[in-house]
Amino acid sequence: MEVELMKTEIDKVFDLQKTHSLNMRSSTAEERIGLIRKLHDWILNHREDIRKAMYADYRKPYTETDISEIYPVVSEAKHTIKHLKNWMKTKRVPTPVTFLGTKASIQYEPKGSSLIIAPWNYPFNLAICPLVSALSAGCTVMIKPSEMTPHTSALIKEMIGEIFEKNMVCVIEGGLEASQLLLAKPFDHIFFTGSPMVGKIVMRSASDHLGSVTLELGGKSPVIIAPDADLKDAARKIASTKFINCGQTCVAPDFVLVPRSLRDEFVQNLNEAIDTLYVSDGQGVEKSPDYGRIVNERHFNRLNKLVEDACENGATIAKGGKNIPEENFIEPTILTMVKESMEVMEDEIFGPILPVMDYENIDEALNFVNKMPKPLALYAFSKSDKKLGYIFRKTSSGGAVANDCVLHFIHPELPFGGVNNSGIGKSHGHFGFLEFTNQKSLLKQRVGFTAVTPLFPPYNKAKEVLIDGLLKWF
Repeated sequence: MEVELMKTEIDKVFDLQKTHSLNMRSSTAEERIGLIRKLHDWILNHREDIRKAMYADYRKPYTETDISEIYPVVSEAKHTIKHLKNWMKTKRVPTPVTFLGTKASIQYEPKGSSLIIAPWNYPFNLAICPLVSALSAGCTVMIKPSEMTPHTSALIKEMIGEIFEKNMVCVIEGGLEASQLLLAKPFDHIFFTGSPMVGKIVMRSASDHLGSVTLELGGKSPVIIAPDADLKDAARKIASTKFINCGQTCVAPDFVLVPRSLRDEFVQNLNEAIDTLYVSDGQGVEKSPDYGRIVNERHFNRLNKLVEDACENGATIAKGGKNIPEENFIEPTILTMVKESMEVMEDEIFGPILPVMDYENIDEALNFVNKMPKPLALYAFSKSDKKLGYIFRKTSSGGAVANDCVLHFIHPELPFGGVNNSGIGKSHGHFGFLEFTNQKSLLKQRVGFTAVTPLFPPYNKAKEVLIDGLLKWF
């Protein structure tokens, strides 16, 4: 009965939004900016509520929520408000000689009704940033937040209900059944953030209606430490970005490749960096107010099994390893002597476990990376621009960062997304606007004239000469 009620609600809201999406095609920049500004203001006015919801879901520290959940959304909203009028303008394009007499342009129209399926790891950020993009494009939106973070999902539903009518934006809560019911609807565009496995299901569902998709997926994002890298600097930056959100970050460093001769020194620097971040007054990481928890028992058990399998097959715990089951706590854990065949090297870890592997020469490291599916991000540390350029040219990834990690995610002028297994499409800023937009080509011809009339039948020798000239000169 509950599923039937959910289906009735989804059908009703979908029809309302499908109808309203026709009106949204003619919405002005000012109207769309007004919607985004309401969203922006609500977030700032309810900052404490967002913090409490995140802490209730998996003890996410308040400051970490500010940095990784609230700031990216507020920044996205401000950037969009500032630039939307320009993004929406019809763009004139040059006229080739063969099209003399015509005028050509690109118009930006909303794709229409859209669906956002958000994950649990950054449940606010990764639901609302795509919403900003959808609103900027003039789309109606149904949001499916994660059932694994119920307090944040309830807050998102409350926020959307206070700001928007259901025919514009609506939140559908629920688990697998809700996702299945939503994916059965013929949305014009689906924005999904999650695992490659589920991304394939979303893509298959969209293909039934030939709907477009943006898939923000993941993968094993590698870190390559070049022989000339500043090891202390690299260790500090890797530790900071790996263990934020307990490693439950799609662009977190997933494993490190370091020169064999520098491995022990690098690991020592990494251990010291972890202590600086999370250990004070001689107390363990579990006492740190700045370190969260694994989202649930299932993921806690999965991560522990990865460590157990690695150790059983010859890996060494160089740091951490402690866990507290009743808290879903796993200490930042560094593994060395890791082999490619271990389970920890098969799929994205998505937790506070960092394998450190060594290599003899840089091409060995690059060959190892290139054997794996293309990652969402790749990080390289070196003092040499030449070495960095070599690494980035020889590898493929959704994004790349030199001498730091993760920062590209919040850069407003950069596209964010994967490639192949790690994702399809880009998001953020102008690129997010384009994902929810149909770039419609428009060509205007003069009445009674076309420059290509001489190319129509009947064909004769003179037309053949003209075509030869076109092929040669134009």
